[in-house]
Amino acid sequence: MEDDGELNQNPIYDIVIFGASGFTGKYVIREALKFLNTPSSPLTSLALSGRSHSKIAQSLKWAAHPNPPPDIPILIADTSDPASLRRLASQAKLVLNCVGPFRLYGEPVVAACVESGCDYLDICGEPEFMERMEAGFHEKAAEKGCLVISACGFDSVPAELGLLFNSRQWVPPAVPNRVEAYLSLESTKKVVGNLGTYESAVLGVANADKLQEFRRSRPKKPRPLIPGPPPSKGSLIEHQKKFGLWAVKLPSADSIVVRRTLASLTENPLGIAGVLETAEQIERRETFWSSVKPAYFGVKMGTKSLLGILRIIAVGVFIGLFGKNSFGRWLLLKFPSVFSLGWFKKKGPTEDEVSNTSFKMWFVGQGYSDSSLVATGNVKPELEIVTRVMGPEIGYVTTPIVLIQCALILLNQRESCPKGGVFTPGIIFGPTDLQERLQKNGISFDVVSKNSLPA
Repeated sequence: MEDDGELNQNPIYDIVIFGASGFTGKYVIREALKFLNTPSSPLTSLALSGRSHSKIAQSLKWAAHPNPPPDIPILIADTSDPASLRRLASQAKLVLNCVGPFRLYGEPVVAACVESGCDYLDICGEPEFMERMEAGFHEKAAEKGCLVISACGFDSVPAELGLLFNSRQWVPPAVPNRVEAYLSLESTKKVVGNLGTYESAVLGVANADKLQEFRRSRPKKPRPLIPGPPPSKGSLIEHQKKFGLWAVKLPSADSIVVRRTLASLTENPLGIAGVLETAEQIERRETFWSSVKPAYFGVKMGTKSLLGILRIIAVGVFIGLFGKNSFGRWLLLKFPSVFSLGWFKKKGPTEDEVSNTSFKMWFVGQGYSDSSLVATGNVKPELEIVTRVMGPEIGYVTTPIVLIQCALILLNQRESCPKGGVFTPGIIFGPTDLQERLQKNGISFDVVSKNSLPA
């Protein structure tokens, strides 16, 4: 293995994984190795990057097991050293950033990628970071030919593709009004969360006022025209008998990312043109987007028992109360296992806990069998279409699968993608073969039912 040499002699790698020694990073390496130099894979060269050569070498050894680790270059870079990040970006076609919380460490990596014109994907689930990157870098990224796409993990691709999949089941004249997603994590052992998700939630609460202020300072995005009235708030806790779940509203990045995709679609009803699309690719993109119908979208967290919901609410209350001041945040981050009631722990889940966990995400779409019904006034939806996305554990298995498949699409189909800019995954990957790729890699999409609703 080698360290990076002088800039002018450096080879260019298809993918550089930054943060390769972190919890998620080592699973991303493992997923990437499945596609390195395999038949018909566009991934022919890979490098790993982070602060510590020895830790990255350990991650590579873990990821390659039971095979011996392949000879993959290790590039030393640190978010506090802009020159090292520029060197890193100058050696990559595509950087996969796994270093969070992104609020603290993400911007210098985006800046380096935009400056050098290499593409950037991350697994961020932090709305403020994503929106600030769009505000600060979209124009320069467009000019430099650099695609910056956040949320290419469990946050928020299953939600985005899940919504698009449900939306496309509404064959005209039928139209959706709302789609509610219900997320359920299931395990034969114990569900243990990704500590980065917990840290991001704590910092999100701390900066909630700043995010609102930032949004007020930005130009308003166009809103899609959605047939029918917006859904009512409903009760805090819901018993969804169809799936045997108790559910509570989740303040997740998913609904925000979906709304941003729908705003992009409102501005670009047939999607965003690629650099050098063929006639066939143009037709595919336009056909795909003309079959998508916008809807109000929300996400709820579901568990099999009411006690599980009360536990989720309790953790939310702890983060909400303690996250507002620095001493409270110190306590939350120092003792994650205590304040998350055992859901998040510093040493992360065991391999056994990861392999025994899975997710189900139901998308309950409600709308109208005929769009003309909406014109008659404030009509309640009378048709329901339920779809489902299912897959393995969300933080360490589904997230790397999603990230690597997004990366392979960019390597393979870059010319049919937009030249550059800061975008959500939905608007870029919606019309590609991402859904089919995920299905081949263990994440399924199904239509569950189509029913009339009682009057």
